[in-house]
Amino acid sequence: MAVVPKGEDLGQLLEDRLYAFNQDATGYRDGDDLNFAVEEAGEIVAGVAGYTWGGIAEVKQLWVREDRRHAGLGLELMHAAIAEAKARGCRFLFLATHSFQAQAFYARLGFETIATLPDKPLGHAEHWMRLDLSP
Repeated sequence: MAVVPKGEDLGQLLEDRLYAFNQDATGYRDGDDLNFAVEEAGEIVAGVAGYTWGGIAEVKQLWVREDRRHAGLGLELMHAAIAEAKARGCRFLFLATHSFQAQAFYARLGFETIATLPDKPLGHAEHWMRLDLSP
């Protein structure tokens, strides 16, 4: 047996196998993508990607092209993700952001910081945040 480097496909393979394990361990089999995009002239200029599963949602990525930032696209995308998570019956929406990214933006949306990991990456911090979606 040997440990060898593998390409990008490995990440998706492991994700699929871990999801199968998690389904068996929890009984939750309702995982689904939570993805929205803004297109202009056939090009994606902003997007949000995440998932819902087991009564929660998680935003994994939110990106807005540099020349379209501060135009409300991120806000529109987050509103769409929040509305869809609520429609799917999720109780919480989680995300992580770095100290050099958008913690204040998420706080304005009602997210609370529930954990901070210092030096991730070195010299910066990663903030785990949660939004309570209950009525």
